[in-house]
Amino acid sequence: MDRLHGVPRRRLKLSEQIRRAIKTCGQSCYAIAKATGIDKATLSRFMSGERGLPMKTLDVLADYLDLNITTPKRKDF
Repeated sequence: MDRLHGVPRRRLKLSEQIRRAIKTCGQSCYAIAKATGIDKATLSRFMSGERGLPMKTLDVLADYLDLNITTPKRKDF
């Protein structure tokens, strides 16, 4: 819940989180594509939302960007 507005917060999908990390990492898509071996056009289409990426490619990006997945503790109701 958003504490200020009482509205449930929407969690970002994994792909959205990776897009955000790419946008904020300070590197160009070209540099990331070159360093990871991911096709530049494929990465560009992913960034624009035109297509998704296979899990293996998402893993490569997450490793390159040093991302970790964390899960919040759930409250039992």
